[in-house]
Order: sequence, then structure tokens, then C-alpha cells
Amino acid sequence: MKFLDSAKIFIQSGNGGPGAMSFRREANVPRGGPDGGDGGRGGAVIAECVDGLNTLIDYRYQQHFKAQSGQSGAGRNRSGIGGKDVVLKLPLGTQILNEDSDLILADLTAIGQRITLARGGDGGRGNAAFKSSTNQAPRRVERGFSGQEMWVWLRLKLIADAGLIGLPNAGKSTFLARVSAAKPKIADYPFTTLHPALGVVRVDAREFILADLPGLVEGAHAGIGLGHRFLGHAERCRVLLHLVDGTADEPIKNWQKIRHEISAYDADLANRPELVAISKIDSFDSARMVELTAALKAAGAAEVIALSAVTGAGVTDALRLLMQVIEDSRNVDADADAETDAATATTWQPATD
Repeated sequence: MKFLDSAKIFIQSGNGGPGAMSFRREANVPRGGPDGGDGGRGGAVIAECVDGLNTLIDYRYQQHFKAQSGQSGAGRNRSGIGGKDVVLKLPLGTQILNEDSDLILADLTAIGQRITLARGGDGGRGNAAFKSSTNQAPRRVERGFSGQEMWVWLRLKLIADAGLIGLPNAGKSTFLARVSAAKPKIADYPFTTLHPALGVVRVDAREFILADLPGLVEGAHAGIGLGHRFLGHAERCRVLLHLVDGTADEPIKNWQKIRHEISAYDADLANRPELVAISKIDSFDSARMVELTAALKAAGAAEVIALSAVTGAGVTDALRLLMQVIEDSRNVDADADAETDAATATTWQPATD
């Protein structure tokens, strides 16, 4: 299935049905009075976060979503049937923005989460609703109220525990293929990976989700090379694994370039825990590895390891370090949730005389 992380769609909720004009007519009831029912409510447009999806490709080919209008009311005080809702099934991590992309309308961060994007119009009242002591036979009804319509942007930001970042051809896809069952495209040229890929990584009977993000380039924070879209996926990650190609001409400058792009894009993302890994160590000697490690630490890298996704050297150690950071982050989130629940919980106290 082709990966798509952005789509623009048009949504429209249903109009409310009109109220009915009707009077009770029976042989033995000469003045039955009004009995026109109300119109039905229009259907709504609802966003639902579902499991099993990781792309917005379905919204490339269908871009207009319109809910049904409510039916009109009828005599004998019968209300019209409400219009059917339209449910947009979206993957975890989807953000819904207004047409100008400057306001987030919804952020789907939990499976089963449902958010009403466009509320259906209310049904109009039938003439029975206007009966009063001074007007026993009203001939007034309401038209149904209009629904809502708008263009919105869907933007998917993959939710992963760890993200692989680095310049193109740094070995990210090879690493993901080594540690998970994912099968990303691997080739000996830059920009082999054009779309993010996810893989489930298992280490020491524990597991986490790893995202292979397309290679960043200089100017990514300004959108060059689709940088905004690629960096957006990194926002959800708890920790970043920054692969630095040890065979490159200037690996230290390459690491600094990516750090600059991340800092320019989002200061919070720049402060995210980062593990720097010198990749492709099977292609050079240990003396160069020691030299690169020292140079990266001198440049400001906090944690530096060396690995080869081809031979597997250092891979398990890298996964264990990632797992430790991820578990620490999960524990912090769990403690924060527990504190929030405790603060909002209401303790019931029995009434006393």
C-alpha cells in the first residue's frame, strides 16, 4: 500500500429536515388541532482513529464527504428520520487542520477516539410545536437548519517510540531491516527512502516501534527536500537514533547539519533524547572509529556508539540503549497520567446529619 501522509478533503454535514404542516382529521374530532412533526437532524461528519492503518492513501482518490440530510417531519406528530453520519476512519497520529493549515482542529492520539468535525443541522419544528393558548391552529413551520461545510487538511505524523534520522544513505533502512521484519527499499544511492517506514523491534523480550524517516538535507527546516513533512514524523518519537555515516568525507559536519535543521525546525524536538551511532563500521578500521567517537563527543554529542547493520556489530547494544530511554519516558508519562487522574478524581463522602 502506498504511503501518503497529507491530503486535503471537503466535508459537509447534512441539513436538518423541514417540519411538517399537518392537522388532525378524524370523523369524530372536528377540531383535532395541529399534529405536524419535527424534521430530522442532519448527519454529522466524524473523525475516528482506528487500528491497522498507517497511510492516508484512501483520501487521495475520494476527496468529498457529505453526510445525509434529515428527513422531513410528518403528520400524527411523527418526527423525520435523522441523516446518516459520515465517519472518516483515520490512522493513529493524524492531525486535522483548517484550510489554511494554521489551526489544528483535532489530533487523533488514541485508538477509538472520535471527534465531530461538522455537526449536522437541527431539524425544523412542525406546526404542532407552535400551538399556544392564543393560536390553536398555527400554520407556521420551520425549515431545517443548514449543516456545516469546509475544506480541511489531514496530516499524518507517525507515532513511534524511536525515530531513525540522518543524511541520505546513512544506512537507516538497512538498520531497520536488520532489527525488524520491515522490508524498506535498500540501495546504494541517496534518497532510496521516500516515505517513512515502521517496524516493531524486539530486544530482551521487550519491544518498541521504530520509524525509518527519509534522509534529511540542508535546509530541511525550511521545507527543502520535503523537510517539513519528514521532520513532522520525528515530533512524535520519544528518542532519536541519529546515524552518522563513518565512511563519509566529513561525518562530524554531517551530524552538525542535521542537528542545526532539527533545532531550526523545533526547539522541543532538538531537546529530545538522541543516541548518535557511527554506522558502517565494517568499512573502516578501529582507529578511525575511536577518532570519530572522540570528535563527535567533542562536538557536543551526548551518547555515541558504533554499529554495523550489515554484520550486526553493536546493533544489540544500540537497541538496549534505545529501549532504556523509551521505558524511562513511558514511566514518566505513566506517572504524569496517574497524577492527573488523582487530581481530577472526586472522592464520595456519605451525607451526615
